[in-house]
Amino acid sequence: MSIKITGSGSYIPNEVEKNEDFHQHKFLNIDGSHIEHPNEIIVDKFKAITGIVERRYADPQLTSSDLGFLAAQKAIEDANINAEELDYIICAHNFGDVKSNTVQSDILPCLASRVKHSLRIKNPKCVAYDILFGCPGWVEGVIQAQAFIKAGMAKKCLVIGSETLSRVVDKHDRDSMIYSDGAGATVVEASDDEEGGILAHETASYTYDEAYYLYFGNSNNQDLCRDTRYIKMHGRKIYEFALNNVPNAMKSCLDQSGVDIKDVKKILIHQANEKMDEAIIKRFYRLYKTQAPEGVMPMSIHKLGNSSVATVPTLFDLIRNNKIKNQSLNKGDVIIFASVGAGMHINAIVYKY
Repeated sequence: MSIKITGSGSYIPNEVEKNEDFHQHKFLNIDGSHIEHPNEIIVDKFKAITGIVERRYADPQLTSSDLGFLAAQKAIEDANINAEELDYIICAHNFGDVKSNTVQSDILPCLASRVKHSLRIKNPKCVAYDILFGCPGWVEGVIQAQAFIKAGMAKKCLVIGSETLSRVVDKHDRDSMIYSDGAGATVVEASDDEEGGILAHETASYTYDEAYYLYFGNSNNQDLCRDTRYIKMHGRKIYEFALNNVPNAMKSCLDQSGVDIKDVKKILIHQANEKMDEAIIKRFYRLYKTQAPEGVMPMSIHKLGNSSVATVPTLFDLIRNNKIKNQSLNKGDVIIFASVGAGMHINAIVYKY
């Protein structure tokens, strides 16, 4: 028996927010003071570091669970299964359903229950729950789905990553330009085919010094309500943490799988920051005393931004459907899924397509 991803789907919002749209923002330093440089320079520097040119924001009437539902529908159809046969629905997110023009998170009921309701699944033995694991949430959801299947507790699982980060950002913080909205979903199930599927996985949580590298904090605009909190991060610390730890986690996972580094065809890494991701891949291959092959790391961040838990499953779905230029997957290809995010958590999966 192998455990495979048999279907995928994604929902990419229609509203495009370009870098030029931030030229009129009032960016401030964390202490509330004005930034010396004009916004055009701030935005250009941001693009040079992150690679982001534009990002997507959800329509006002849609919430994170709505996006998850839309992606889930496509994944179920792609897998050609009856939704009533699902044993688990695992929904990864960070902030629940945040309605447009509000900042209050709503996770009652959990988003997985909302998605199951929208799918009109009647089977009460289809267990729906959420996972809060930072940006690596979807990858961890797939690892949990695999564990359920290996334990004989499930045969078919739906794993979703969905987020509307545009609704929890501080518009006076330059980091707000990174975040976006979107959803990706996959069906994970047991297969009689002994070849392929999930070959190995690795997860780690660093909390002793690193727990609050990403956190909820006050706006940079000191005049705003001090009771309202927004997503904040210590960017430099996250960058250094990722470079020092993610390549080692990926290597540990690959070594467990028994796959040679030369046989890795694609690395689908969390789309957080282009320069950071490039540095991670470079360091990963350096651990094997070799260079990264051209095109091994597909990117979607340029057009889609950082949608947290949605970045990896969305990227996977886009490549499967030949929607990223010069990128494709063929049967037998070895893929590494990898992510890093709030917690601080790191995880990876070696998967044979």
